[in-house]
Amino acid sequence: MNDTMTIQRAAAGDIHDVSIMVGELLEEIMQTIGEQVFAFSFSDTASRLEEFIAREKYFVFIARCRQGNPAGFIALYESYALYAEGAFGTIPELYVRPEYRNAGLGRRLVSDAKAFGASRGWKRLEVTTPPLPEFGLTLAFYEREGFEVTGGRKMKVLLP
Repeated sequence: MNDTMTIQRAAAGDIHDVSIMVGELLEEIMQTIGEQVFAFSFSDTASRLEEFIAREKYFVFIARCRQGNPAGFIALYESYALYAEGAFGTIPELYVRPEYRNAGLGRRLVSDAKAFGASRGWKRLEVTTPPLPEFGLTLAFYEREGFEVTGGRKMKVLLP
């Protein structure tokens, strides 16, 4: 199955498919942890994604099977920090539809993200996994792909 997949940088024509998969990802996280932690709106997500792609603030790579059906995606954005020695990439979302899992597609998406980051001169990629222990398999996946736990927890505060 993996050999029949194509991965390419998402463009305006991919916004609909990526936005649907974002909703699927968020729903899967909420069902797994049993909490309503995201307020997903397809139209708002599609609108934001269109703006982010147009302004090159957000980079998305979409995987499609031979028939053209969307199978998954990975998103990246550029960050800056002194501790990271300059520019680096952050992966806010990675999603592979259930029927395409365990066939190496996630690994291919991460590999493409690493190559893209290297081409931009990024020193590293960072990712925050969904909550543990519910997503221990996700953590194990990233560790197999060479990511290391750096400690701490992701926290947020909403701004007015």
